[in-house]
Amino acid sequence: MYVLKHGIKKNPEKRWALPDRIFFGHGACHILAGTFLELGPLEGFYAERIIPDEDFAGNHIYVTNGAVAFDYHSYCDRGRLLEHHRKGWASKNDGWGCTIERVDFDLLDTAELNQRKMLGPDQYLYDPIPRARLFIDRVDHTAAAERALRST
Repeated sequence: MYVLKHGIKKNPEKRWALPDRIFFGHGACHILAGTFLELGPLEGFYAERIIPDEDFAGNHIYVTNGAVAFDYHSYCDRGRLLEHHRKGWASKNDGWGCTIERVDFDLLDTAELNQRKMLGPDQYLYDPIPRARLFIDRVDHTAAAERALRST
């Protein structure tokens, strides 16, 4: 699991300069998920949110069809994504736990995101939506989702 150096998330220039996978994996996952849903490269996907238990870090949002998931790693088995996330955070925090909820709010709406302590698209140094579109456009979604499904 990649760990950001202290202060990067609070520095707009340093945050923006992160490589795409780290940018979308550490603080902008909701933007990637919201953009995915907007573009709809595959049907039947919806967003889920990993919500850590009180006083723990480890929030994450990804899209899934219930079997496979897509996030900054690309496609993988949904269960594998959840286990990878759990192991990473639990190895650093005794007692770490979480709940998984289906997202019922607009992942690209600043007011909705701010209510949940996430940045809206207009609160980054530059607009992250075009960056997310480019990231998503680099993937052969059908082939990658099929590979992930076969790996289960």
